[in-house]
Amino acid sequence: MSSLEDRLRGHFEASLAAKRATLDSALPAIARAARLLAARIDAGHKVLACGNGGSAADAQHFAAELVGRYERERPELAALALTTDSSQLTAIANDYGYEQVFAKAVRGLGRPGDLLLAISTSGNSPSVVKAIEAAQAKGLSVIALTGKDGGAMARMLQGEDVELRAASAVTARVQEVHLLFLHCLCDALDELLYPRP
Repeated sequence: MSSLEDRLRGHFEASLAAKRATLDSALPAIARAARLLAARIDAGHKVLACGNGGSAADAQHFAAELVGRYERERPELAALALTTDSSQLTAIANDYGYEQVFAKAVRGLGRPGDLLLAISTSGNSPSVVKAIEAAQAKGLSVIALTGKDGGAMARMLQGEDVELRAASAVTARVQEVHLLFLHCLCDALDELLYPRP
């Protein structure tokens, strides 16, 4: 086998190891997050999702799965990625600084009982931290997807908030686990809200 194939195999093995370690540590939290999400959506509330870079893509992916569908046909669920409005993002970044891009959106769009899905591989992204602060001030609960040691986000959660932490310090592995978290939440939502007969 070539050294390139060995290297590629190493990525698979590392990803599997991160997912196994995360399963051992995070399964109860995933179930809590799913139940919280289902309860809020069932009560007529919405999900706001945010993150930067690959985490922005994950926020958009999650919102698309809720508004469209995951694996089964069911009514649309209320979700909005705060990462998609380029005019809003650039105006806020220009006028108030990038750290405020999600916080101002949360203050403008969030209502008590809504839920913020906040994604940061380090748990320290300033714009996501500010979004959590804004969410908590407005009466939104938070599901935080983190990695490494959970960062500032892990320390600021309160009440019903839930942290889903990927058991890895490698950004790529954290992102891979985050996608699995999101798919677990989508599947659980379908099952909790629209169970198959």
